[in-house]
Amino acid sequence: MEFYQKDKEAVLKDLQSSEQGLSTDKVKESLEKEGYNELQDKEKIPTWKLFLETFKDPMVIVLLLVIIIQLIMGKFVESLIIFLVLLLNSVISVIQTKKAESSLDALRNMSAPEAKVRRDNTNITIPARELVPGDIVFLEAGDFIPADGRILESGSLKVNEGMLTGESEAIEKQDKVIVEEAALGDRINMVYSSSLVVYGRGTFVVTGTGEKTEIGKIADMLNKAEEKQTPLQQKLAEFSKKLGVGILLLSILIFAIQALRIWLGDENVDVTTSILNALLFAVAVAVAAIPEALSSIVTIVLSVGTNKMAKQSAIIRKLPAVETLGSTSVICTDKTGTLTQNKMTVTDYFIPEGVREHLPLDPSQWNHSETFLLNIAVLCNDSYINKENREVGDPTEVALINFYNDGKRNYEQIRSRYPREAELPFDSDRKLMSTIHTIDNKRFMLVKGGPDVMFNRATKILVNEREEPFTNAWLKKLQEANEDFSNQALRVLAYGYKHVPEDKTTITEEDESDLILVGLTAMMDPPREAVYGSIEQTKDAGIRTVMITGDHKTTAQAIGRKIGLMENNDIALTGQELDALSDEELNQKLEQISVYARVSPENKIRIVRAWQKKNRIVAMTGDGVNDAPALKQADIGIAMGSGTDVAKDSADMILTDDNFVSIVNAVGVGRTVFDNIKKSIGYLFAGNFGAIIAILFAVIAGWANPFTALQLLFINLVNDSLPAIALGMEKSEPGVMKRKPRDVKEGIFAGGTLRAVVVRGVLIGIAVIISHYIGLQHSDELGVAMAFTTLILSRSLQTFAARSSTQTIFGVGLFSNKYVLGAVGICFLLYLVTILPFAREVFAIPDSFGLNEWLIAAGLAIGAVIAMEIMKMLLVRVLRNK
Repeated sequence: MEFYQKDKEAVLKDLQSSEQGLSTDKVKESLEKEGYNELQDKEKIPTWKLFLETFKDPMVIVLLLVIIIQLIMGKFVESLIIFLVLLLNSVISVIQTKKAESSLDALRNMSAPEAKVRRDNTNITIPARELVPGDIVFLEAGDFIPADGRILESGSLKVNEGMLTGESEAIEKQDKVIVEEAALGDRINMVYSSSLVVYGRGTFVVTGTGEKTEIGKIADMLNKAEEKQTPLQQKLAEFSKKLGVGILLLSILIFAIQALRIWLGDENVDVTTSILNALLFAVAVAVAAIPEALSSIVTIVLSVGTNKMAKQSAIIRKLPAVETLGSTSVICTDKTGTLTQNKMTVTDYFIPEGVREHLPLDPSQWNHSETFLLNIAVLCNDSYINKENREVGDPTEVALINFYNDGKRNYEQIRSRYPREAELPFDSDRKLMSTIHTIDNKRFMLVKGGPDVMFNRATKILVNEREEPFTNAWLKKLQEANEDFSNQALRVLAYGYKHVPEDKTTITEEDESDLILVGLTAMMDPPREAVYGSIEQTKDAGIRTVMITGDHKTTAQAIGRKIGLMENNDIALTGQELDALSDEELNQKLEQISVYARVSPENKIRIVRAWQKKNRIVAMTGDGVNDAPALKQADIGIAMGSGTDVAKDSADMILTDDNFVSIVNAVGVGRTVFDNIKKSIGYLFAGNFGAIIAILFAVIAGWANPFTALQLLFINLVNDSLPAIALGMEKSEPGVMKRKPRDVKEGIFAGGTLRAVVVRGVLIGIAVIISHYIGLQHSDELGVAMAFTTLILSRSLQTFAARSSTQTIFGVGLFSNKYVLGAVGICFLLYLVTILPFAREVFAIPDSFGLNEWLIAAGLAIGAVIAMEIMKMLLVRVLRNK
């Protein structure tokens, strides 16, 4: 049995304690056995080790080999440039890793620094870290609870456990045994570490400290939650390994072929020099194939996405989350404040003579019952709106004021006209609140409360300004109205009154009888208006939306059906019902479950993992400490801006407006960002592929190397970077939110990207080969200059072709992306620098390279791009006809 299922005497006996507190010897013994009441640090990876691990990437290893070979051959400038790029990428990676983990620190900051306890039958104050199971702790309003415990005494003690349960309403604590198994939020005889006392006083006995508290369990789950790589990170890592090995083998093969030719060739040739040149040629192949700036470009494109998302109320904490959003296939969302407005609102009312579809804006048009109902709602009410226009009080009572204030009404006028003369405050046992007022020279006791309680205490009912007997027929009619509201998960309040003597100045519980019923109001936290369309949008986009809430099952189901989240065959489960399912049973039912209610942190992680086992990319929203482990476990954790620091630190993204609509908008941005990253990758590899084709052709044909290593490095690092970044600024492709989420097994070159790379790469390669051949007719040096010019111009101009895989340059809009125009223009200017007199020698451009040669090379580059667009139109037409 759990502690909440036992009476306090049994709990004290189990903990070897008493109401006089523990002895000093017992405390010392417990500290040695249980340890201090604090969360343990997770061992962190040293910074130097993180830095070294960034050099394990296969492509990085190949580039390190290139650097070594370049140094041996005296190419210091080229070696330094490559090394600086690698160093920059490593530093960025380490900074991101170090900033990622601060959740446990935030949890520690929530711990109470001191605790008021009784030990050796003496009341003392001690550091909260010294608490042990069995300690007797005293609480009062404003205290943070320092450990988990069982209530011994409660003086109207109310505790806000929202950071654990997700419910913002304070829970009244009682010393009452709970026989049946109960969710954490329903254990009214327990208190939990780091929750806040908002009202009253109380005493509890400590049942759990440190790692054994609910907060400690969450900290442990945070430690164990897996750090997920994004789909793009996974695919780039896989591709890097294959590319690195492939480039190494290709370079070795090319070197071996050339070395064999040298060995079997002319004996008068300087073998050492020739071998070194062959080695340099092999190095050039490695430099040509590896997109050195790829990591930086992906980071920049992701950063552009974060700026777009920030404008839509989504703050990205971890850059890869931008791309993950675009892959999302399941969104596990909270209800309160995310799908709903987080503001109780009166949505309907009931009076015996019947209600109108809309309550008139002008109070002068209300009938007698409507006027009486609204007056009771405002007068028998403790909430108010202060001078700063801030709502103060219980959300239910604030909703009544707002209902009254709709239109041409002001609740303050009624309160001024009929001031309160006596009151009996609401309490959870009576479920009633009563006040006395003089209205139109008659003295009334106004009452509001739970419908069943009000029905039992009523003897009459107000109908068409007459007070009629409250018959069984009227009782049935009101019960049906109450049941109808309840089936819609609406919170119902009943209203009534009683005539009282002129000299009555106090109210007792006995007075709350023989009431005259007036009517009912029904309220709820309504869905955000834009949520309806967003749910439909997620369905069109192939995204499954699941509600996970700490609220009650009936309420959650009603909201789910109302917004279209739950369909006919969908089901809802409570946390306890989920616990009863085996993993196999959950796997079978998972696709049908749309709503989870009264869930625990363990439940949330289990739900996320169940979807992940189906290879689905899961986004999880949350705002409380209880959400933190699931936020970390999810592929993308989304914290609410109004939530706890622990949730925010565990999340990848923060919603400043707590709005589900912002998640859907962010998914659209994420999909666009991923499309743009693929465009950038396609652009880079098409250019590199073209260069490799030209190099391999030269090897097979026995020609001189068409490029120097510095030329290739200049293109990869300087000339290619700007167009690739500019492609990251492209607008969304048509129908981006109409297509299904991409398969997590899909490679980075899927969806036509590989085809585009091959087509554009082959065309660039052909143009370069022709240019190289024309130049070689005069000299090797001129061949190199013409090949370099054709390569750099064709790679730059292919930016226009890379903007879309389905639309032509003119279809996508020649001037719709000003960044592309700017990038191509700058690339052209950078190229012009290489043919200036002072730079020609550095970039191997001979004096014989003049205007005629440039026009030939440029013409071939332009022809290659025109051919790309023609091939694109033909391929699109073929695919459409399939």
